[in-house]
Amino acid sequence: MKVDILAVGIHPDDVELGCSGTIAKHIAMGKKAGILDLTLGELGTRGNAVLRTAEATAAAKVLNVSFRTQLQFKDGFFLNDEAHQREVIQQIRKHRPEVVLCNAVSDRHPDHGRAARLVADACFYSGLVKVETQLEGKPQQAWRPKAVYHYIQDHYIHPDFVIDITAFLEKKHEAIMAFSSQFYNANSNEPATPISGKDFLEALNSKMSVWGRAMGVGYAEGFTVNRYPGVNSLFDLL
Repeated sequence: MKVDILAVGIHPDDVELGCSGTIAKHIAMGKKAGILDLTLGELGTRGNAVLRTAEATAAAKVLNVSFRTQLQFKDGFFLNDEAHQREVIQQIRKHRPEVVLCNAVSDRHPDHGRAARLVADACFYSGLVKVETQLEGKPQQAWRPKAVYHYIQDHYIHPDFVIDITAFLEKKHEAIMAFSSQFYNANSNEPATPISGKDFLEALNSKMSVWGRAMGVGYAEGFTVNRYPGVNSLFDLL
């Protein structure tokens, strides 16, 4: 299935936290989007791989994405090497996205920056005809997304651009809270983590509020780019 946007996260819930408002907004605009989780998040302090997969499926239904695929790379110990790149390339060539959204270039969790580099590299190599891949025994055609954008996660990184998601804030919250094992639950007996506190969602909203203020809206999601975007006129930036 070809999609307009492929959102990639190293852990289930990365996409929901980083760019689910943007995904929901573009789906409402008629675009097709899919999610690719590179691991099952099995090293997470709370929950387990089976539970987080069920939560990821529920979050995908909330966002109404066209598909959600999990590659089952080794959480914490995956590499940015040929073998891992080829698996990502297979997914890029299968779904042929115009835009790829992926992890923050640098963050508190070391997996995030490493995954950002892995996905960006795979997007480039996916466009090389001499990099041959097959899927289900059939050769794939080269495909390079037109843009790779990195959503911002725990660390504050100054965004290169922001997307107004004010009308989709509640949808984002619903998708995030589908991961009930990971976030605040007064009845949970799981260990506390940096994202399980009662104030975490408020902190996330505050960051989005700051980004929204820059464009005169309530809430926005921020992104960074490795290659600066081009526009046809000054008025495309208004």
